[in-house]
Amino acid sequence: MAKLKKTSVFRAQSPKIETAMEKTTRIARKMVEEEAEQRKTKNDFLRNARLERDTNTPTKP
Repeated sequence: MAKLKKTSVFRAQSPKIETAMEKTTRIARKMVEEEAEQRKTKNDFLRNARLERDTNTPTKP
């Protein structure tokens, strides 16, 4: 059995280099998430405006 040295057991791992494909995927997912958040905010605003308009509009007899 090989002898383990103190420096070989708990060696710090070098950071993984991000490939071009991983970088593109990360950026694309971030963009999609931001667009989804903006869309949700806009929908909530429009929904609230519509509900407020409907409650303030008198109905015709």
